[in-house]
Amino acid sequence: MIIEHLLLTEPGLHVSKHSGRLRVTRIKTGERVAEAPLIHLQTVLVASRGVSLTAAAIAECAERGIPIHFVDGTGRPYGTLYSAGMTATILTRREQLRAYDDARGHTLVLAFARGKIQNQETLLRYAARYRQETAPQAHEAVLQVAADLRGHLAQLDTLADEYPTLDALRPHLMALEAHAAKAYWQAFGHLLTAGAPPWPGRRHRGAKDPLNSALNYGYGILYGVIERACLLAGLDPYAGYLHTDRPGKPSLVLDLIEEFRQPVVDRTVLAYFNRGRRLELDPAGKITPESRKALAEAVLERLATRHKTENGRLTLNSIIQRQARRLAAFLRGEQSCYSPYRFQW
Repeated sequence: MIIEHLLLTEPGLHVSKHSGRLRVTRIKTGERVAEAPLIHLQTVLVASRGVSLTAAAIAECAERGIPIHFVDGTGRPYGTLYSAGMTATILTRREQLRAYDDARGHTLVLAFARGKIQNQETLLRYAARYRQETAPQAHEAVLQVAADLRGHLAQLDTLADEYPTLDALRPHLMALEAHAAKAYWQAFGHLLTAGAPPWPGRRHRGAKDPLNSALNYGYGILYGVIERACLLAGLDPYAGYLHTDRPGKPSLVLDLIEEFRQPVVDRTVLAYFNRGRRLELDPAGKITPESRKALAEAVLERLATRHKTENGRLTLNSIIQRQARRLAAFLRGEQSCYSPYRFQW
């Protein structure tokens, strides 16, 4: 069986290396849970406490460039293990740092913001189609928000002309992005069918409801995919442009993730609940191991789906890697611009 993403979502699991595979067993019983051939493996996601990995398993992952991501019960990433050989190449890193102080940084913050708002608009228009007959008022409300988001996109060009430096532009850009996000999340609730849990509005840390918990957990998975793409493209995940620098904050990952939140996670969460699936939370408000596994599989399945691009149909995993490489090429001066990914339907 081909396993590209090894999910460890419950306590009491042990991971060891055996003949070119990672073997997962239950510590108490010795029961074999999974075997992942290393030749196909791309990432390991540890999403539970009480999981152990042997030194041999960690060393083999490092040798093969397979990152091991750690997220807590809410999906918040708190660590990653990867080989030093995956860190940024010196030419790309030099240009990445220089770009902050020249026109490239200014160009990139606009591109990241544009990509996010464009895909928010696209998702609303895409999902609204399914509400046209069953909930016409909700359908019209969502389309109105989508039109408003298009107006926000027009404001980006005005801001770019008014504020010619990155530091001057950023606060105004973040304010515009916040206004767009507020409208988007209000419309998001109209896209949910009658069987879905109630939508309380967007909640980030500390969310105790199924919908926000699912979104936060999905973003945690996507975060690991984006970080790996940055590393493979020779980029430093911690040197971003739109998101400010702070010790331990992977600013570039947070920049690049913006254009992929809607096609990867938001769309998956909508489909998950609109199809009547449930997400169980424990008494502390964290997602149960069974639900973590089900949701993670849904997100990874979405990443493996093919989408239309100018180069034919590619998986979202491939598109993410392509975007990271295009970003690196732009920073090195090998491309004249960086265009954010816009998903189509």
